[in-house]
Amino acid sequence: MIYTNWVRQCYFIGYNSLPLVGITGFIMGLVLTIQSRPTLASFGAESWLPAMVSVSIVREIGPVITGIICAGKVGSSIGAELASMRVTEQIDAMEVSGINPFNYLVVTRVLAATVMLPLLTIYSDCISLLGSFFGVNISGDVSFQLYLSQAMAELQFSDIVPSLTKTVFFGLAIGLISCYQGYTAAKGTVGVGKSANSSVVIASLLIFIIDMLAVQVTSLFI
Repeated sequence: MIYTNWVRQCYFIGYNSLPLVGITGFIMGLVLTIQSRPTLASFGAESWLPAMVSVSIVREIGPVITGIICAGKVGSSIGAELASMRVTEQIDAMEVSGINPFNYLVVTRVLAATVMLPLLTIYSDCISLLGSFFGVNISGDVSFQLYLSQAMAELQFSDIVPSLTKTVFFGLAIGLISCYQGYTAAKGTVGVGKSANSSVVIASLLIFIIDMLAVQVTSLFI
């Protein structure tokens, strides 16, 4: 039963977030390319645009923006859902019936968020590069094969692994914070709103803190 609920949470957290993450990623890649082109063109380095955008997205922008989106969408949803169950005494009923609500409600959601956030980040990075490709071709004519080779030229293994590793901690932070806020919600309908709001605010702040620490740690090995 726990495994089935975990799969269900992966569907809710991962699949249901694809449209929002995809649209945001596309716009992010498109806007970053359009904004960066004039600066690089003034130095005669316009050919470096795909490589600069790809490194920026994969290293930093993609993971952080995806984490913030999930903190808002997933974090608030989990916090409000568990808080509603606490307020309506559904969690108490599960304890009385002999079901461990912590394993069924908390563990499955935390694991689902931890697993799905790196996958959503990969998806966001790919869509962002697609948006960047369209941005390059707004005032140019570059084939997709040429763009892809230029974008991948500067990407290294040391760029991809640390960025995906920190998204695991992003997902863990979102799951833990939102589950804690919802699971320990105060009685009454006011507690539902406070839990949802606190989940988003604290999870978003933790994402920036984790990202700052990850950058410091990564810089020691690169």
